[in-house]
Amino acid sequence: MLQTEASLPLAQQTQSRVSSIDVVRGLAIVIMALDHVRDLWHTTSLSQDPLSFDTTTPALFLTRWVTHFCAPTFVFLAGTSAYLSYKKHGDAGRAQKFLLSRGVWLMVLEVTVIGFGIWFDIQFRTVMLQVIFAIGVGFVVLALLLRLPSRIIGGIGLVIILLHNLLLQVGPAETMAGKFFYSLLFRQGFFPFEGGPAVLVAYPLLPWLSLLLLGYSFGELIRREAFARKKALFILGFAMLAVFVVLRVFNLYGEPNPWAPQNTTAFTILSFFNVTKYPPSLQFSLFFLGIMIVLLGLLNSTNTAVTRFFATYGRVPMFFYLLHWYLIHSSMLVMVLAQGVKWQDLPFGMMKFGRPEVGVGVELPYVYLVWITIVLLLYPACRWYSRYKAAHLEKRWLSYL
Repeated sequence: MLQTEASLPLAQQTQSRVSSIDVVRGLAIVIMALDHVRDLWHTTSLSQDPLSFDTTTPALFLTRWVTHFCAPTFVFLAGTSAYLSYKKHGDAGRAQKFLLSRGVWLMVLEVTVIGFGIWFDIQFRTVMLQVIFAIGVGFVVLALLLRLPSRIIGGIGLVIILLHNLLLQVGPAETMAGKFFYSLLFRQGFFPFEGGPAVLVAYPLLPWLSLLLLGYSFGELIRREAFARKKALFILGFAMLAVFVVLRVFNLYGEPNPWAPQNTTAFTILSFFNVTKYPPSLQFSLFFLGIMIVLLGLLNSTNTAVTRFFATYGRVPMFFYLLHWYLIHSSMLVMVLAQGVKWQDLPFGMMKFGRPEVGVGVELPYVYLVWITIVLLLYPACRWYSRYKAAHLEKRWLSYL
């Protein structure tokens, strides 16, 4: 028989609340691994856009689209975890120091250890600023705002997410520095700087910062009593989804990519849900955060073998993130060499993974097989590290992994 959270003592209820976040975060990180396996292993991943209706299939589209759930979940729950950690000890100065150091650490990690895992280029000719970098910047900004009431911080995030789509209508300055700064804040961009590495701004900072600030304020809701929290999660989550439907049906504000009838019914339905991730539009955020919040409500008092499985990954997300890139990339090189490409012909360098764009790779069913294999291979390591981390709380450096 399942034990509901409402029947647990208060201390265990608090642990259950954290576990529900871990489950959703673990689910997101497992789904994220699917996208990265597809990126490196699928036959057309380097030559075709999986979201383009001109070349994709429903299965390939959904394989890419479902992973849009991951980044907003990570960023939003990073803010929530920061709130819960702060309220656990109540020391603003300590929380600010941790957020600053953690933020800088994540930014450095992104452009070094993670960057090498993605590109396998010892010369670091490509610097990609993606979700870990965006979370790092978000932590630094949150540290500066931390002494404000959480609802004010959430309000700042809300204003940004409501209005940043308007800013995309304002073009960048004409200089390279102006274009880079504009891209860093608002829109994806690629900058092959002369005499230095190419910088790919994959996750513009301002819209992702808004999700982290909203997640911080969301921590107030998570700390409510079990029944009230579950009710609030459902109300908020379904309300966000309802607003998304209204905005999307009539192609109203908050999405630069309007849906339109396609050649088939399936593609028309997919067009409706094909919202913009780079940067995350208002409609994108409403839909995927709405789904995430509803999931938190559903998992609010659930404790099963399945939820414990995903929670194992969710308790050590950075540990998994680092390992999975190196495992996926190494196994991809083995695949390419097994398909007849010579080592000296592997393309490494600016925006290159070390595999030819065409002529290698596997079809979608094998992508799923590789994904499941990698996730299961990493489970023992994640379980060990999760237990080690819990048993050595005195080792503060563990909190950075």
